[in-house]
Amino acid sequence: MLFARHLEQPTATPAVPEGPAAPDPLDRADTVAITGDRIVAVGTAADIAALRGPDTVVHRFPDATILPGLVDVHAHPVWGSISIGSGVDLLGAGTLDQVCDRLARAVRERPADAWITGYDLDVNVFAGDPTGLVLGERFPGVPISLMTRDAHALVVSPHVVELIGLTGRETFTDASSVEVGPDGRPTGYIVELQAMDLVFAHYPEVPLDTAAEFVRDRLELLAAGGLTGLHALDFADPSEEVYRHIEAHGDLPLRIRCSPLVPADSGPDVWQRVADLQGRRGRRWHVAGAKFMLDGTADNGTAWFDHPDTHGENREPLWRDVEAYRAAMRFFTERGIPTATHAIGDRAVRFALDVIEEVGPVDRAPHRIEHIESIPDDLLGRFAELDVVASLQPAHATRHTRADGTDNWSRRIGPDRVAHGWRTRDLLDHGAVVALGSDWPIGPGDPRVGLADCQLRRPVEEPNSAPVQPDQALTARECYAGMTVAAAHAAGAAAELGRIAPDFLADLTVFAADPLALAPEAQAANAVLATVVGGEVRLHPRSPEGRP
Repeated sequence: MLFARHLEQPTATPAVPEGPAAPDPLDRADTVAITGDRIVAVGTAADIAALRGPDTVVHRFPDATILPGLVDVHAHPVWGSISIGSGVDLLGAGTLDQVCDRLARAVRERPADAWITGYDLDVNVFAGDPTGLVLGERFPGVPISLMTRDAHALVVSPHVVELIGLTGRETFTDASSVEVGPDGRPTGYIVELQAMDLVFAHYPEVPLDTAAEFVRDRLELLAAGGLTGLHALDFADPSEEVYRHIEAHGDLPLRIRCSPLVPADSGPDVWQRVADLQGRRGRRWHVAGAKFMLDGTADNGTAWFDHPDTHGENREPLWRDVEAYRAAMRFFTERGIPTATHAIGDRAVRFALDVIEEVGPVDRAPHRIEHIESIPDDLLGRFAELDVVASLQPAHATRHTRADGTDNWSRRIGPDRVAHGWRTRDLLDHGAVVALGSDWPIGPGDPRVGLADCQLRRPVEEPNSAPVQPDQALTARECYAGMTVAAAHAAGAAAELGRIAPDFLADLTVFAADPLALAPEAQAANAVLATVVGGEVRLHPRSPEGRP
């Protein structure tokens, strides 16, 4: 049993009763009774006292609030953890000098021929197009590969270009490229997944036990922020080996729903392999759904908009053969497999919605569209009409763009499309199910931070920063609904997750204070006292001890 001050049930659109309002049973509830992995009763301590037996374990959290467990609907736990565990953190490095200062420490500490990898590189540190030439000037002969903040490009040193033998004449079946300068030689800017894979193939191998340790440690941190689950929008090697290794030595601290990537312009043989993965599982992870990337990112010019950007780019899909995307979507839908499509530009979102309308729904879970960075008014209502989940990451707006439009994203797509960006409020007001995630490690993984940003439309820790599209802010209740009831709907699990009710899975988050009653600025520091996954209570450092 869990005792707290009270329970909260976030909802994005509170029901308006036709007659006199019926009392909400949670209004006076302070206790949740759990048997096995399920909730068996919710009410006051007096209501539930009869269920308490000699072997009942009771956890008391005075003055705390229990919410349904928070679920991040878009994250990359395996490659994100490995990248962070083995790479240089460039978050907050706002100039090339600061980037190089951090790299210099790694160069001093590692063998002369060791690869230096980094993550969270802000492309705004470059005066023009990103280039690795400066890395060669500062660190001659050192193989350096830095992943940009959006994770859709690398900036590599000239030594990497030489080691791999890149020429700039490489061809790809998707929109990938090895960028070249006026002299026709590679600049070290490697754009999109197939081109990036040429570099990744040369990265030093991380042993399985080390990779599993990186992942387990990061998942523990995510759980300490209040997560009881996440949707991994990938299932590439070594994901399965890592999850099984962790579960061979204990339990994952949260649930993971994995949706493997269907590579751009792939064919039926690849689609069948992804279909064959459906239902593969461990104790707390399973494979469900398929992930598509219809376009790339606006920052590197590979998003698909109706009109080109200021560089003449952002005008083509990542799937060069969009009919193959249409056929793949039909293939998975006919097999009852829900899809999640990465679509950033307005034309990509429109095309994805058109295809989803053509192929129809599946029973297991709704189709989803991820990111949706800039869309016109006429697309807002189609999400609700088609029961397509709008999967959004508000921290991309608050941390990758600037209110004054001086960031790369805003400069590229122009003021008209910027004004139609990051439309959380408009989508919700048009009836869409808005599920919220982080895209971790591309955004902050602590859900309290992302949810506070969503309300403030700026980084929660930067009170002097101007908000980005402040009219798109959500309320605290709407934000927390985006990681509870909306997340459950997105997974096709609304009958057992996202609510505190009998027969639902006992996945809960215990906060020191009610986040729905706190100012957004206070929510990021609201202590998580415990998380509960399948009835197993995990106490976090600031928790009072639960006592039988």
